Amino acid sequence: MTEITDLIEKQSALTEALNQYFGFKSFKGEQEAIIKSILRKQDTFVIMPTGGGKSLCYQLPAILSEGTALVISPLIALMKNQVDMVRGYSSDDSIAHFLNSSLNRSQSKKVKEDLVAGHTKLLYVAPETLTKESTVKFFKELNISFVAVDEAHCISEWGHDFRPEYRRIRDMLDEIQENIPIIALTATATPKVRADIIKNLKLKNPNTFISSFNRSNLYYEVRPKPNREATIKNIVQFVKGNEGKSGIIYCLNRKTTEEIAETLQVNGIKAAAYHAGLDSNTRTTVQDQFLMEEIDVIAATIAFGMGIDKPDVRFVLHFDVPKSLENYYQETGRAGRDGMEGKCIAYFSQKDVNKLDKFLRDKPVKEREIGAQHLLEVVGYAESGTCRRQFLLHYFGELFDATKCDEMCDNCANPKEKIDGKDYMKMALETTEALGEQFKLKYLTDFLTGKKSQEIIAYRHDQKPNFGIGKEKDQLFWSSVLRQGMLQDYLEKEIENYGVLKMTEGGFDFIKNPQPVNIVLNHQFNDDDSAINKPQRTVALDPKLVKMLKDLRKQVAKEKKLPPFVIFQDASLNDMATQYPITVDEMANIVGVSKGKALKYGKKFLKLIEQYVEDNNIDRPNEIITKQVAKKSKRKVYIIQNVDKKISLQTIAEGQGISLDELFEEIETIVASGTKLNIDYFINDYLDEDQQDEIYDYFMEAETDDLEEARKELDDEYSIDDLRLIRVKFMSELAN
Repeated sequence: MTEITDLIEKQSALTEALNQYFGFKSFKGEQEAIIKSILRKQDTFVIMPTGGGKSLCYQLPAILSEGTALVISPLIALMKNQVDMVRGYSSDDSIAHFLNSSLNRSQSKKVKEDLVAGHTKLLYVAPETLTKESTVKFFKELNISFVAVDEAHCISEWGHDFRPEYRRIRDMLDEIQENIPIIALTATATPKVRADIIKNLKLKNPNTFISSFNRSNLYYEVRPKPNREATIKNIVQFVKGNEGKSGIIYCLNRKTTEEIAETLQVNGIKAAAYHAGLDSNTRTTVQDQFLMEEIDVIAATIAFGMGIDKPDVRFVLHFDVPKSLENYYQETGRAGRDGMEGKCIAYFSQKDVNKLDKFLRDKPVKEREIGAQHLLEVVGYAESGTCRRQFLLHYFGELFDATKCDEMCDNCANPKEKIDGKDYMKMALETTEALGEQFKLKYLTDFLTGKKSQEIIAYRHDQKPNFGIGKEKDQLFWSSVLRQGMLQDYLEKEIENYGVLKMTEGGFDFIKNPQPVNIVLNHQFNDDDSAINKPQRTVALDPKLVKMLKDLRKQVAKEKKLPPFVIFQDASLNDMATQYPITVDEMANIVGVSKGKALKYGKKFLKLIEQYVEDNNIDRPNEIITKQVAKKSKRKVYIIQNVDKKISLQTIAEGQGISLDELFEEIETIVASGTKLNIDYFINDYLDEDQQDEIYDYFMEAETDDLEEARKELDDEYSIDDLRLIRVKFMSELAN
């Protein structure tokens, strides 16, 4: 126990353990605080988007704690991957096991022997395995350190992946051991799903850690879908305007994926369809071609994307309305994983909504009601005239200031007129309160506009003196006011009551003391073909020039026998296609390009750009904007000087008051722009010569410098930090 206390209390102890067992030099986000919570035997709840490092949050405390941690996971394939990964960091395979139906009798016996002997720190089990009487009896005899419930959203019927077996987990755990500490983890969860998880698992005052769901590099837009032909035509125009970029087009049925893929192919676009109706070999081939950039665009059902991690997907289009905002968030999240641009466009029509509504009619009552509520949220997102990012994050319980969207959604890029809505908001809130806070948005808009629906007549609310109090405005207007009330936190939607609107303290305060509030009317979608072809938001980037520059980069890379990213990185080419540099000095001001690099590789690129500008009569910017500010320049000089003195990177980071991750980013910028940095003195402490050579040789042959891709190709033998160090060495030696 003293050792655990020391790990929690000593500032550097956990970081040292992280490095010792996993080879990482620092924690990401709130990992350290989460791990300390588990080590203190406190119930813990973690909501962290994919890629945030959830697994480490229970793997490290499992290794450090006495006994065995049970990890409950829904997928057998996922268990095997996790076990292989943990074993990859250890010399002893018995450190991690899984126990499920895929094991034969002798394999299960071996797992149980290791558990009884105390060799196993992590045991992965499916919820179905946990519910077996023989399993419970066996686990009673073990020293269980804690339980990790992965993919915890499966507990909730309101989650997008409901598994009934998950709702029995708590009962089984109570049989195994009293007061067992639990960590529940999920990548996406609305406030309702979170509440379900806490309630069902009976978490006791859990320490809750919620990472931001905001993806600031993604641009969100909703376009009308008047008819099939006009929409496919618009998609072709969009893809041709983003020629050479990777993209995914999601459709609800197989026939549509094939139709769109074929239309794109006819228009000279490298595209393919992907759906569950294709045989396994075809699906694998299509996926590999997409990853290898032999295909630019995939038209797919939602079956596509779960098993890939392609960082440079530049757009995700939804031809059909998604079934829920959770699905939409997950699918759009496949765009821009490298931190660069990602456009997310959804095509919306009420006809699509009606189709999905019809599909729900054959479902059991509970499932139908939940599906209908999810669909209403999608409609609300599509019709909203306010910031889409704000709406999406609000759905996941995260407050977001719409002024910080930076025109990264269509509503902020092309704002609609705002109306002074103070009196209207007060009227809407007073009506909600007067009706007892028992009704949904549609009911309230019917009441305000004086529409005698069957439900209103049944409640006899048409006889109330204030019935139709807002009839001078239509339902679109009142729907806009009520949705704005939710975003302003005057109203909240009770999902468990299928969308009933309740007042918040802020709403009651507003009634007593009304404040100025701007109302933006919702969008009204119609079947007018012209609506879909209105001018959309434009960007300065010249896609045609980008393609020409990439082709030239391939040619130069082949001549120099170097990977393309060594010549110029994508960010540099994008900046060139925005600024149109035609002199060495102008090239030296492009992001990631120094004077030395401009002289070494820039000549052919400058010649191409100059000819392109002349041929297309392009007005270049009057001056190329300098990308560095004085403060950053001083920091870079400080880093270069201290690396030359062979000062440890941790000391350099502390001297600048930045994290090791931030220092790596600065170093990468320095070497990418053409300055040599010799960090061998630091690398040699972590990797031997053979390891360095293996990673170095990989980058020499690689098409991309993506670190996750490198880790996969090298069979997870190295940490991201190890790969990052050698990438710096590689770029420093070859890119200058």
